[in-house]
Amino acid sequence: LITPWNFPIAIPAWKIAPALAFGNCVVLKPADLVPGSAWALADIIHRSGIPAGVFNLVIGPGRVIGEALVNHADVAAISFTGSTGVGRGIAEACVKSGKKVQLEMGGKNPQIVLDDADLNQAVELSAQSGFYSTGQRCTASSRLIVTDKIYPAFIEALQARMAQIKVGDARAAGTDMGPVVSQAQLEQDLSYVEIAKAEGARLAAGGARVACHTGSGKDGFYMAPTLFVDTEAGMRINREEVFGPVASVIRVKDYEEALAVSNDTPFGLSAGIATTSLKYATHFKRHSQAGMVMVNLPTAGVDYHVPFGGRKGSSYGPREQGRYAQEFYTTVKTAYTLA
Repeated sequence: LITPWNFPIAIPAWKIAPALAFGNCVVLKPADLVPGSAWALADIIHRSGIPAGVFNLVIGPGRVIGEALVNHADVAAISFTGSTGVGRGIAEACVKSGKKVQLEMGGKNPQIVLDDADLNQAVELSAQSGFYSTGQRCTASSRLIVTDKIYPAFIEALQARMAQIKVGDARAAGTDMGPVVSQAQLEQDLSYVEIAKAEGARLAAGGARVACHTGSGKDGFYMAPTLFVDTEAGMRINREEVFGPVASVIRVKDYEEALAVSNDTPFGLSAGIATTSLKYATHFKRHSQAGMVMVNLPTAGVDYHVPFGGRKGSSYGPREQGRYAQEFYTTVKTAYTLA
């Protein structure tokens, strides 16, 4: 099980639980940025009285530890959550060796806002999906697709809502959005700000590094929630996953164009629509090319009893969680007996 840094307890837990429940021995390789969470989880599992060797933890850089696990003859299956580039490399290696593989990778998730949407509701779910958890979620909405009539009011209301987001130490009372995970990630996020500007997108909010609002005096990788407006679907800011508190708005004329733009992406993890129309909500649930669809709810959110996963470049292999986890963590056998 190879897991990312953004949910260092949750993602390992939802992989480990079904793996053990279906009778497998497990090796967990967490992201090297978050070894402490994995260590704490391993300690909890160890104290449960599990037999030695059934659950194992290895810590180190993915290019060393991950590669060793993927290529080891005794490893029967790999479940990976992380970047699309690394995931594709793992898939190629697993196909060559005949290993089962389950991949959860990137997203460029759309949030449609139709003219008939409840404005306050649409703004709140867009703010939560785009900026909470610092936008560092594969299910975050980074493409806000808004129809003509509601567009000006939506932009104005979202700017006002973003101004209320307090950025700082995530452990401090009153903080809404914590820091970016690392210096390298912050630099990547800020580089996309410059890319968007160069492509002609208009910066409507944020776009820069900020100080911690708690007044702790500590420096950190804090970035203001950032919004670009008047963007085009073909811009890099709307094609590539930033994985930070950066969202862009695409203006469309009607639902049909909104659906086409939302599906015009190499990813297909999560998608949302804000509307009071049962007709459009029902059509979107069926025709959205995403593995998870939300109606009048944030795109970022998980229930552990239902399958998690996407389409296109977002996922590969069996779904995670719920009853669908059985498909990956077990092997079907057909047996015949002559009485």
